[in-house]
Amino acid sequence: MPSPFPGMDPYLEARNIWPGVHHRLITAIGDALAPQVAPRYYVDVEQRTYIVEVDEGEYVIRPDVTISSVRPSGRPPGEREAMAVGPGAVQAVTVPLFEEVREGYLEIREVQTHEVITVLELLSPTNKAPGEGRKEYETKRRRVLYTLTSLVEIDLLRAGEPMEMEPAPEADYRILVRPGWVRTQARLYAFGVREPIPEISVPLREGDKEARLALGELLSEVYDRARYTFRLDYRRPPAPPLSPTDAEWANQWLRAKGLRGTDTPSQ
Repeated sequence: MPSPFPGMDPYLEARNIWPGVHHRLITAIGDALAPQVAPRYYVDVEQRTYIVEVDEGEYVIRPDVTISSVRPSGRPPGEREAMAVGPGAVQAVTVPLFEEVREGYLEIREVQTHEVITVLELLSPTNKAPGEGRKEYETKRRRVLYTLTSLVEIDLLRAGEPMEMEPAPEADYRILVRPGWVRTQARLYAFGVREPIPEISVPLREGDKEARLALGELLSEVYDRARYTFRLDYRRPPAPPLSPTDAEWANQWLRAKGLRGTDTPSQ
């Protein structure tokens, strides 16, 4: 069963859902590009790991994460409380909560030299939130943009600060395509939650035919194979919430699809 939305499904952006979507979609993109770029190029899946501090309310439990913390109840995350204690007294304290985040990305390499020709990134919440994850990603992004390597940067997350570009577009989602040979100029596909995800072209070397990437079709296939329709609760607002006008549109849209009752509020 496909997603009920015409383009990006905002319910897939939830912190407990997106890591799986990211993994499946990166794999699907690599599989779709590989036969198009062969035999001169091949697609490699790479991975990086961050150790980032998170708020307790944002922590996503995964089987391979074993870090935990103690935080007294009733106090907002991040608030520190000083306690006066005497010599030898035992004091309860709060320590930071850390999470290991693994992110996959794609590199298109030349077969003969193994030189990286194009980097394809699918942004995660870690890339867009303040902290070490964003700093490390921005460092890598600057390094790619400094070279003749092409960059395809896919941002399907409404939360967080968008990546730097001028002018900064007002849009829910963005796909940036920077062919390596044009340096500071890039193609930007900006679109909203009500619109289909545009098909894009992935640059290789200058003069080579660009690969076709039908991202909307791939996301629809991922949604169907993973059976997200049984995991997502369309009776509730998505997280992060939509704008008031888009929330009302989504409410009417989901009612028409039979996924919300007439008495379900838009927010």
